[in-house]
Amino acid sequence: MRPAIMPQPRMKLVVTGDDFGYCPRRNQGIVDCFQAGGISSVSLLVNASAAKEAADLAKRHNIPIGLHANLSEGIPVCQSLQQASTLVNQHGFFHGKMGFRQALERSQLCMKQVELELRAQVKLFMELTGHLPHHMDGHQHVHVLPEVREVFAQVLSDLRIPYTRVPVEPGLHSCPWLPAHLHRFYTQVEKDAMDSIPVFKRYGIRWPDVYLGLTTMGQNMSIPSLQRALSHAFSAGPAVTTSSSASESNQPVVTAELMVHPGYPSHPQKGGCGEGPDDFSQSADRQHEVSMLKDPSLLALYRQERVQLCAFKDL
Repeated sequence: MRPAIMPQPRMKLVVTGDDFGYCPRRNQGIVDCFQAGGISSVSLLVNASAAKEAADLAKRHNIPIGLHANLSEGIPVCQSLQQASTLVNQHGFFHGKMGFRQALERSQLCMKQVELELRAQVKLFMELTGHLPHHMDGHQHVHVLPEVREVFAQVLSDLRIPYTRVPVEPGLHSCPWLPAHLHRFYTQVEKDAMDSIPVFKRYGIRWPDVYLGLTTMGQNMSIPSLQRALSHAFSAGPAVTTSSSASESNQPVVTAELMVHPGYPSHPQKGGCGEGPDDFSQSADRQHEVSMLKDPSLLALYRQERVQLCAFKDL
């Protein structure tokens, strides 16, 4: 008997576990999801407390790994920026998710220092993993912010890091369950991401056709919400801006990235990027994502919809 031929995938999906390295319990949750087949890629926070352990785990389990560039949480990697730089407050910590954005709006951030820190993080990533990142995105979406996006694109182009993330999610505006403050933040992220597209294109940087993950974070992750996200992705279809492989029937394969944040809840004193773990990381939301991503019915949904999980290098 000849083996059954796998049907042509309709979608190649990179499921990226963000914040790898945040703490040992986060690392364990991400590895468990990878081994169960629920994630296919990770983004490493190199300034986090368990970054070295995370890099070693990626090597041991052969997990495709990229860089989660961080300009908003913890301490800079570049030593010359750890005191008296525009990127840190009087305690030597980054300004935070909203603090970074406010400082940027007030023109208080030096882009040369942003560039120095991004390059230092890539250098540390290479020391930890032995190779360049396969992709590079931004913790808390800082990479698509005005001015930062130009510096970010320049660094990726110089170092020949091919892929990034463009967080524009189809179906974002039909999610009544999202609280107003989150909806406002996500809408701003989407606007910044749209404005980044011409910049990233100019530097020859690539990204999947479709991005998913804002509407399926934490307790909002469920089989129905992931199914809804996939159907929005199929409707959005392949963009003309990125190259998609075509199947035998000339149906272009949709390429997509699903951002996820699995992990077991952090111990209060253990983890983070210098200031200890945040509330989200100590909450049950992370563990909920682990259980959803390991759920056999999710893997069955992928098979049914002909979704093939892969890494960025396979797109």
